[in-house]
Amino acid sequence: MRAPEFATRIADLVARHEPFAVATVTKTEGSTLAKVGFKILISNTGEVVGGTLGGGCPEGPVVEVAERAMTDGQPRVIRVHLVDAPTAVAGYVRATSEEDIYVETDCGGILEVFIEPMLPTERLVVIGQGGKDDIEEAVVRMGKALGFEVVVVDPLPVLQETPDRIVESDVLDPKAIGIGSRDSVVVLTKGERDATVLEALSRSEARFVGFLASRSRLRKNLEELRSRGVPEAFLSRLHAPVGLDIGAKTPAELALSILADVIATKYDRDVPHKPLEAERVEVPEHRGNY
Repeated sequence: MRAPEFATRIADLVARHEPFAVATVTKTEGSTLAKVGFKILISNTGEVVGGTLGGGCPEGPVVEVAERAMTDGQPRVIRVHLVDAPTAVAGYVRATSEEDIYVETDCGGILEVFIEPMLPTERLVVIGQGGKDDIEEAVVRMGKALGFEVVVVDPLPVLQETPDRIVESDVLDPKAIGIGSRDSVVVLTKGERDATVLEALSRSEARFVGFLASRSRLRKNLEELRSRGVPEAFLSRLHAPVGLDIGAKTPAELALSILADVIATKYDRDVPHKPLEAERVEVPEHRGNY
């Protein structure tokens, strides 16, 4: 595949906000069809969407390793041994790591392959209600400071801090935004759109969904969501009321507690939240109360 076509396919994957991996031959020994510099482009579904390693035999095992690399984000260097059947079986039995892979073929050579996972920037999607909201402002500012690509979905955003993308709409379409497993969503709606937004998010693959609300409003919304048939699996992982128990009161403190909740989920940490029975934190109206 020529370089322009390869680059075009990479650009397409980037535009779709999808993980992918590039596997490049960095060294060869013995008889191989692949040469140094041969590469393949692997989608997050395990499909080779561009390039070649000289033939189909080594590509399957390389794709399997690339899928693991896309999961944990760690690059790898592997050695692919292209050997006869008895040697392949013996090598497979004694192999102690994924660094050495034995593939049954008549080539007889060895490929050293560098596998580089290319993961999209993690996104923070903030769902606003419209108008000035100091909590929304603080969440956007802090999200950008933490390196997230910040997307705001708000019918009438009033923000001093400019997010990376604004969707001016009161309708949330997770598919249109491409919400995926590396995205965290913070819902700052204030009543009438709560259940509709959360129901839409229940059909997404978002890693984190947090909902800022009083506990009485939360209970009402949970009842409404159950009546709509929203799965309990989604409700059980909903971070609501969102935020860690740090005694937050001001908009900036609330934003800090929300982003701490997002980060804790990212690293799979079990941290304390306020119990559902706890008293709500009151925030003055001019600061974007909930």
